[in-house]
Amino acid sequence: MIYCVVPAGLADELYDKLTAYYADDPNVTVIVDRRRGERRTRGSDGGGMRQLRDRRQRSFSDRQPQPLVEQ
Repeated sequence: MIYCVVPAGLADELYDKLTAYYADDPNVTVIVDRRRGERRTRGSDGGGMRQLRDRRQRSFSDRQPQPLVEQ
């Protein structure tokens, strides 16, 4: 499914034209963006559940001692 998103400010001008243009393509749906503003605000902690981790830390299985191989 492909969504053709039309900004609300251009919906009067473009929605009907785009709907007619994609009428023969069942994989395309034309929709109008109804958002009023940004959902994220500056300084927001995003719910406070984020954990910062050292990405270089080795996994548990990499830290296990390796068996000695006798020759």
